[in-house]
Amino acid sequence: MGKDLCIDYDGGVVNIRVGAIILKDGKFLMVSHPAVDYLYSVGGRIRFGETAAEAVVREVREETGRTLEIDRLGFVTEDYFIGDMPAHFGKLIYELGYYFYMKTPPDFEPVRGSFTEDGCEEFLVWVAPEEGRKMYPVFFNDELRCPEEAVKHFVTDQR
Repeated sequence: MGKDLCIDYDGGVVNIRVGAIILKDGKFLMVSHPAVDYLYSVGGRIRFGETAAEAVVREVREETGRTLEIDRLGFVTEDYFIGDMPAHFGKLIYELGYYFYMKTPPDFEPVRGSFTEDGCEEFLVWVAPEEGRKMYPVFFNDELRCPEEAVKHFVTDQR
């Protein structure tokens, strides 16, 4: 497989990402990183030559140690934000994201966490929407309370 679809462009970054929506017992699985004050979805960058579906299955396996099947595509996002991780700190990032609902077996528990591209350890946490924790994508707290069958498109601009 090719390199991650993260391209430096005109002083900024274009990032093509997938995210997994892993729901269990009214909670969803998110990632915590000690350098930031928010949670983010399990997932990562698509690699050149992969489809988004292939990438999300790979990312789930890498980050949780378990292989899950896709249920359906839930969201497509376009986000502008300023990078706060070391690799792209302070750079304008345009991120195109595909978020997939995964089929979660009743006995599912992650067996490992993962590391960022900068080598920092990430931690997996189960979160209930009513906790109101700060997370990205920002619509998760509202949208995952009552998941719908339709694919939704969100655009956010945090420049």
